[in-house]
Amino acid sequence: MKGLLLFLFLGGIGFSALGQHAKEMTPPAFIKTIIFQGESNENYGNPVVRLGGTLNLSFDDIIGDEADYYYTIEHFNFDWTPSQLSKNEYLDGFDNVRILNFTNALNTIQPYTHYELSIPNKNVKRLKVSGNYILSVFNSNRELVFSRKFMVYEPLTQVAAEIKRSRDLNFIDEKQIVNFSINSPDLLLKNPAQNVMVSLIQNYNYKLAINNLEPQYTIGNELIYRYDAESSFWGGNEFLQFDNRELRVSTADIASVELEDLYHHYLFLDFNRNNEPYTYNPDINGGFVVRNLQAQNSNIEAEYVWVHFRLKNYENIGKSEFHIYGGFNNFELDESTLLKYNRETGYYEGARLFKQGYYNYKYVLLNQDGSIDDGFNSGNFDETENIYSILVYYSPPGARFDRMIGVGYANSENIRN
Repeated sequence: MKGLLLFLFLGGIGFSALGQHAKEMTPPAFIKTIIFQGESNENYGNPVVRLGGTLNLSFDDIIGDEADYYYTIEHFNFDWTPSQLSKNEYLDGFDNVRILNFTNALNTIQPYTHYELSIPNKNVKRLKVSGNYILSVFNSNRELVFSRKFMVYEPLTQVAAEIKRSRDLNFIDEKQIVNFSINSPDLLLKNPAQNVMVSLIQNYNYKLAINNLEPQYTIGNELIYRYDAESSFWGGNEFLQFDNRELRVSTADIASVELEDLYHHYLFLDFNRNNEPYTYNPDINGGFVVRNLQAQNSNIEAEYVWVHFRLKNYENIGKSEFHIYGGFNNFELDESTLLKYNRETGYYEGARLFKQGYYNYKYVLLNQDGSIDDGFNSGNFDETENIYSILVYYSPPGARFDRMIGVGYANSENIRN
């Protein structure tokens, strides 16, 4: 009974006890293939859903012992500080509930238990307000296993955006600029320079978001943002990819296949693309899709495979590190994404466990100061196809939380000067 009361208490305080600005908890090595989606089913880790919409979370525990997991939901302000709302003000129902929908893997070499959670459900009937949220998953010992951010918006504004090349000639071939406007015909936005906040995101990677841009001027009910450097992103390059939906055959991406304890897929050698001309290569902007072509239900019949990466790099990186990077783990860098230099081959090499499917990835450089150089290996090109999200928040005078009042999207396929 004391343990239960302690868990309820911990669920109540959530991330407010972890510091002023909440951060996502990276999962341990035995938690794999976290898929967190809204109604669009786009798999990029941090969904944006309309108020009243549906969220779906799934993940695998490769220990496969049907462990008990519980979840909580916490509400946050634009800057990820805890809002002043109590649980019953933003949640209709109750959390701190065990995830009951789980199934063991079927006909796979690697055992795992697959968990699924949908919101709303019989316990969480609905989320009452818009804004930023964090969904946290705990184990039976009341320890935080992992957490993911998500956003809920009210369609109160219209966001129009276009992508342009940099006006700075030094970066005209390398950067992309997001120009946008926010129109609120039915909502009076008081003191927008202070009370309207925006977040710009490239390819659904919230770790590299640009925040806190103020409107440059107003025309009627429309806020105009036409920055250059302040709203610029490096263009990057198209993601690389591999497709291992077939376990036993090599493909255009997979050079060879071996069966040991599990299947091992060895990708073809990758090279530094920084000094190469841009080449169009369709991708899904860092996302992934789980799929086994021989299975009726890939969620529980897709196999886990060791995927081996090899990178030929021509430049000295000192004490910096190469990592593989993508939405497959929500753009996190950890030991599983690290590539180590092999003196015998002269390549940077690494292997990571992936569930069967189609995956985008790229190589990035992690500098000693903790910064990530996305273009060191891939290069930066203004022609690169990227998707941009514009999230709009509003905190009216006297408000106790920040509402999310609109979202817009733009694609650099239609980039202009």
